[in-house]
Amino acid sequence: MQTKNWKVVLAILTAIVVMMAAGYTMLIPFLPIYLMRELGVPQAEVKLWTGAVFSVTFLIGGVMAPLWGKMADRHGQKLMAMRSSIGLAIAYILAGMVHTPFQLFLARLVQGFAAGLWGMCMTICSSSVPIDKLGISLGILQAGLITGNIVGPLIGGVLAEWVGMRASFYLAGGLLILITLVFFLFIPEPTKAPKDENEQIQLNDNPEVPLWRRKPVLEILIFAVCVQLMILLIQPVLALYLEELNKSSENIMLLSGIVFSSVGIASAIASPWWGKLGQSKGFYKTLMWSAGLGACGILLTSVPKTVLTFGMANFVYGLCFAGVNPSLSSILAQITDRKEKGAAFGYFFSAGQFGAMMGPIIGGIISTYLPISYLFYLGSLIMASVSFYVYKHHNSK
Repeated sequence: MQTKNWKVVLAILTAIVVMMAAGYTMLIPFLPIYLMRELGVPQAEVKLWTGAVFSVTFLIGGVMAPLWGKMADRHGQKLMAMRSSIGLAIAYILAGMVHTPFQLFLARLVQGFAAGLWGMCMTICSSSVPIDKLGISLGILQAGLITGNIVGPLIGGVLAEWVGMRASFYLAGGLLILITLVFFLFIPEPTKAPKDENEQIQLNDNPEVPLWRRKPVLEILIFAVCVQLMILLIQPVLALYLEELNKSSENIMLLSGIVFSSVGIASAIASPWWGKLGQSKGFYKTLMWSAGLGACGILLTSVPKTVLTFGMANFVYGLCFAGVNPSLSSILAQITDRKEKGAAFGYFFSAGQFGAMMGPIIGGIISTYLPISYLFYLGSLIMASVSFYVYKHHNSK
């Protein structure tokens, strides 16, 4: 049973996701620069420290996400969303106060315990909207996420150049406090209802099998690992790659923000279209095509030799890749009962966190000994593999 005023809930959730993503991307793309400029990490060590401070958040978040998801099913999705948002606010403020890389590592560890807000937003959305509006609704939510990803790097780049990165951490913390208040005042707890056979696609004949071991769910979790691993292979060292292309560190924070945003602009344009296409043609098909085209887009970004052409290639990649995450979350929402959605999206978030944990470590090691362009080749191979698997096993769905 969907929430009565589901359109209002969707609009508010989308605004929350925009703020959440903006707060995150004001900071994350610039962590390597923060480590060097503010915390005094030598350039020779920055890639390894970057991998460490990225990965600890994803490790802790991945371990805790299933627990938070199960607690959401038992005690309320809204409560778990507020837990995450206030925890993230504390973590961001602590990260802005640190003076050593190890202190930043600890602040990122706290952030891992707080993680899960995006997963809770998807869970509340999938529990609140009609099933025939699920694809477009999650596409809109994804567009909100990407819009925040556009705004965040631009704000973060400007703040970093003008007043230093610490101000970005404090502003991000303030946004998360605001999100907590919005949840408390305006988001209702989704109505619990028994399973409706007309609303769900049941793909498991034995409900006693643990959720994460059911083949359709396990496939989605593996895909989530692959997608986040691919993204975080490249993202932590992208500012350093742009510095190589620019032949200078001058205005590199602002340039990085603009380039990161080019992907977001393209994805925000394309995400609702991919969601609508998945609703009509099938989400496995949109997953196959978006992952395949995304693989080509990643490969394209390895070609440019200037910051301008790299930004243009990233725009094309953003258009192609925008359908992957809405397709994954829509499939997961369809193959799980409403009473299991919190746990399902908890596992989904956890899988993404483990992929995101491995990405910076693998990327840091590869980029330490090989040109950064090799990360694009590996990322393209990962997404091509996802597309091929879906083609072989789900092309008729």
